[in-house]
Amino acid sequence: MIVLGIETSCDETGVAVYDTDRGVRAHALHSQVAMHEEYGGVVPELASRDHIRRLLPLTRRVLEQSGVTLGELAAIAYTEGPGLAGALLVGASVAGALAYALGIPAIGVHHLEGHLLSPLLSQRPPRFPFVALLVSGGHTQLMRVEGVGRYLLLGETLDDAAGEAFDKTAQLLGLGYPGGPAISRLAEQGTSGRFRLPRPMIASGDLDFSFSGLKTAVRDLVRHTTLDADTKADVANAFQAAMVDVLVAKSVAALDRANLERLVIAGGVGANKQLRAALDARAAARGFDVFYPELELCTDNGAMIALAGALRLQGSGIRNQESEHPDVAEGGRYGFTVRPRWDLASLAPPAT
Repeated sequence: MIVLGIETSCDETGVAVYDTDRGVRAHALHSQVAMHEEYGGVVPELASRDHIRRLLPLTRRVLEQSGVTLGELAAIAYTEGPGLAGALLVGASVAGALAYALGIPAIGVHHLEGHLLSPLLSQRPPRFPFVALLVSGGHTQLMRVEGVGRYLLLGETLDDAAGEAFDKTAQLLGLGYPGGPAISRLAEQGTSGRFRLPRPMIASGDLDFSFSGLKTAVRDLVRHTTLDADTKADVANAFQAAMVDVLVAKSVAALDRANLERLVIAGGVGANKQLRAALDARAAARGFDVFYPELELCTDNGAMIALAGALRLQGSGIRNQESEHPDVAEGGRYGFTVRPRWDLASLAPPAT
């Protein structure tokens, strides 16, 4: 079964072709970082307009590279939410129109479910059940994952997400947008231990996170410190060390609480080299397994959406729109909606 995946939830346009027998046949991604950088963050209207410009050319390119024709597609999977409403509508409308023209299902996918399942595309995929750390610009959550659509929230951030804290710290240091990669590169040049920042809620006894206080601590440090090049690197090093310590401690605590030995890291912050190194070291010491998506699949991408759509389509047993498809939104067989806010824990397993 071959599925076309479309991702347009925020500032990256992703398209991919996924084959349940052969894996990812082709995928392409256009990042809007350069466009949004001068504003210090994503401008929703600009993001939507750029998705309109990029989506169809990317789709044509991916189909050509994969060697797949439109007639071979079994379904179109698209990001239904969460995300920016206008950006989501671009992908949903293109997916719905294309599915209508081909007479195949259009499957709305939860963006975070795509991230959660993306390690299944790696050369070393995890087995269910596992604990997942979803860590990105907009989300920081720990989930117990029993299978597709079977998710239990264990803990989440009470304020800023990890990626958001990276972005805000980068702004304080004058590093621009996006903050995660810039902080990581600068931290490698810094001296460990010169500054000590708080590890919020690391000993709270629960699995929740809070990063607003860490961001405030960086702001206070910057205000009272002369920021030469070396000092900026040392602050970046201290911030990243605090962030990594909290994420690792909470992830290990979640494994203990869930009585599991498999940890999956998903989302953009999962590409952070220092986080991966710290988790690998803890896994070796504690005897659990840790799994990551391929680096190119840590960011938003169409491959994870195509995979999630294929798994849901396989579970539902539906092959065409003549059957009632549970993931087709209200408004008729080919109607669609988008969900800018959508709780991952509210998802159900595929209907059988």
